[in-house]
Amino acid sequence: MKLIIAIVQPEELPEIKEELLKKKIYKFTVSNALGQGKEIPIQEVYRGIAHEITLLKKVRLEIAVNNDYVDAAVEAICKVANKYQEKGRGKIFILPIEECIRIRTNEKGKDAIG
Repeated sequence: MKLIIAIVQPEELPEIKEELLKKKIYKFTVSNALGQGKEIPIQEVYRGIAHEITLLKKVRLEIAVNNDYVDAAVEAICKVANKYQEKGRGKIFILPIEECIRIRTNEKGKDAIG
């Protein structure tokens, strides 16, 4: 079992979700994140006052999968992110999961992830 954490651009999320669903990966969590990569800070003017924005909006996607689905999930994310061929498309981290327990049924391991 693995936990895949992907930090991607917000505009890519709908397409990534579509690709994951095509590969029969239905369960994932999405949250908003702020981050700094190699991007140069952006100068923005709000009500006449200049601000430097160093943390940019990102999306954090977390997917817990059985080992058989790791490559499919990574491929779905990369397929969308690689379309744009620009710098700063995001990162994918793959971590081992020691145990997973479904609270409702008390199932454990592979069965709990589903």
